[in-house]
Amino acid sequence: MRDGDAHGAEEPASEQQSSDGVAIPEPQDRAKAIPEAAVARLAVYLRVLSGFAEQEVHTVSSEELAVAAGVNSAKLRKDLSYIGSYGTRGVGYEVAVLIGQIERTLGLTQQHSVAVIGIGNLGHALANYGGFPSRGFPVAALFDLDPDLMGVPVGGIPVDHVDDIPRVCAERDVTIGAIATPAKGAQEVCDRLVQAGVRCVLNFAPVVLQVPEEVEVRKVDLAVEMQILSFHVARRSQETSESTTSEAEAEADGAAQSKTRDVNAGVNPVDGMVVRP
Repeated sequence: MRDGDAHGAEEPASEQQSSDGVAIPEPQDRAKAIPEAAVARLAVYLRVLSGFAEQEVHTVSSEELAVAAGVNSAKLRKDLSYIGSYGTRGVGYEVAVLIGQIERTLGLTQQHSVAVIGIGNLGHALANYGGFPSRGFPVAALFDLDPDLMGVPVGGIPVDHVDDIPRVCAERDVTIGAIATPAKGAQEVCDRLVQAGVRCVLNFAPVVLQVPEEVEVRKVDLAVEMQILSFHVARRSQETSESTTSEAEAEADGAAQSKTRDVNAGVNPVDGMVVRP
């Protein structure tokens, strides 16, 4: 990886060469080699960069971007090297160019229509979430089993019956399904989405879904996330307790040694007798 921060211009579709003559793979080939953890960080970088763009910031250093994204600059430069973005010392990344590179890598150059299945409290929140359409993921369809919800608009979109998932998703070119149903019905809903040609599923239901190999599933379990947070809180509490105990023991040991020195101060080192003044 080269030192520095910015790629001077957008890459053409064909293979490029870096300034040191090393061939840079085409975007689709680079995407195959990106670790999943790095993909998640690229999404964070994109959010931060979009914020910079809104503030009319045109260039940003790796250190500034790393701090804003909550990672170290070495990891950031490594992540960006996966998408062919290498730095130029003293220049900084061009924000607009880097946004374009990350968007192409994440497949965000095309719009993805979303279907939400299960219009309970969570489903309502997802249907009304403004962050989806603003980032290229408009909600295009809503589904539920409750007959009282049929035809009722939520977020401006009428609710359809789950039996209509294959037809409606095909008609509206849905590419992502967000499952917010109870665990019991989640697998059946997923099967209907797969039948409709949906290949990306965001699963909020507390169940592991069985899908074909070509279908990508991301599971979001808020209870598990809370348990992970609880673990970290408990571990830090334990570390603090152990540190406090160690400090107390050290203080006690120091006091005992001091007392011993005071007693020994009056002892004749030759015969051990206490010397009286």
